[in-house]
Amino acid sequence: MRLDIKIPEVGESVKEAVLAQWFRRDGDQVRKDELLYLLETDKVTLEIVAEADGVLHILEPQGKTVAIGAVIGFIETEAAPAQVSEPAPEAAPSPTPKAPPSEAAKPSELAATVSASPVADTPPPMPPSVRRLVAAQGLDANLLQATGPGGRITKGDVLTYLERTPAPKPSTEQPQEPPSASPQAAVTEEPISPSITDEPEVPAAAAELSCGPFERVTRQPMSRIRLRIAERLLEARQQTAMLTTFNEIDMGALQAERARFKEAFRAKHGVSLGIMSFFIKATTIALQEFPDLNASIEGKDIVYHDYFHIGIAIGAERGLVVPVIRHADHLSFAQLEQAIVDFVQKIKENRLELTDLDGGTFTITNGGVYGSLLSTPILNMPQSGILGMHKIEDRPVAIAGEVVIRPMMYVALSYDHRLVDGRQAVTFLKRVKEYIENPERIMLEV
Repeated sequence: MRLDIKIPEVGESVKEAVLAQWFRRDGDQVRKDELLYLLETDKVTLEIVAEADGVLHILEPQGKTVAIGAVIGFIETEAAPAQVSEPAPEAAPSPTPKAPPSEAAKPSELAATVSASPVADTPPPMPPSVRRLVAAQGLDANLLQATGPGGRITKGDVLTYLERTPAPKPSTEQPQEPPSASPQAAVTEEPISPSITDEPEVPAAAAELSCGPFERVTRQPMSRIRLRIAERLLEARQQTAMLTTFNEIDMGALQAERARFKEAFRAKHGVSLGIMSFFIKATTIALQEFPDLNASIEGKDIVYHDYFHIGIAIGAERGLVVPVIRHADHLSFAQLEQAIVDFVQKIKENRLELTDLDGGTFTITNGGVYGSLLSTPILNMPQSGILGMHKIEDRPVAIAGEVVIRPMMYVALSYDHRLVDGRQAVTFLKRVKEYIENPERIMLEV
């Protein structure tokens, strides 16, 4: 029985995707729910599993751009038992005493096939482009530390290894290695289109340009997610009248509240009490006072949203993603913190869905987790506002005529000046400051 493997629908706006990587080879035996292939769209990366037990037949190579609903392979669900039972009858005629020399040859052939089997010493999985680079440099793949998803070796892993080892060795062996590695490449390489993949296909000549032992240059196409991020950021710059206003917040009172209730909060709810939930609460309250910052422009119309879907920018390995916490104004602190934890886990496991990213009305980003002291966040279109948090740093400030050291954070609000006036933006950011510096006001919403 043949079970087609089709590219699943991942959202109304997505018409095609990149078959980033096959985790199994053509003809491999696969089991139901076993990881089968990696699918990359311009928004998310999905790991797709097998729907049944059987033998995998691949119709489309990894790296190819495929349409939603396209058949990229199939699983022959009844082929596996037949293949397992076939060797049994063939083993019966082999003991015939007709040709002893051939009998002696068969064990050696069996030994050769066993030694050549990938089960004994299988190198970590890697895309063809990385495989060629490893072969060209004469490296042992088992010595490389794999950091890619699913234990895969990436180009970065190879380059990191080369940087830590003396350069003359790979450079002198490089011209001699390709002939010896060519038989393996002829067997394992698959035709890859120049589309964007997890480890993009790069011509061997263009993959690495070496002008000296410490002047190695690597060129590779941007991933679809990175391309989409670039398009959206450029679009925000070109199609909005973006302006940014700044302020600073004394985080002392909030830190004191967290210290008082942190352990009790964790014991009761099973999650840590962070500062992001306070900023989400303060933002939703301030947005109710300034609805233009929760609105968007469509053509010549202003679309006001009577709900608050807050996007939280999270840095991932493949690029920045902004999952959306829906109806954030109705959620408790524990529910907000749990939602953030769930999104981070989804991103790590490549389980983020398009529905997790759609529908945001306002965005919060925290560059402080990376040490940023001050930055200008770019609008997440079609939204009209984005709040940027930054690093908490002890600084001298004047309070009641005296200079004291306080834990301070710079905050930035970027907004679309076509819709939001400067007075609204400055007052909105001032409201957020007031709520954070007086956390009890968040509870009372005053």
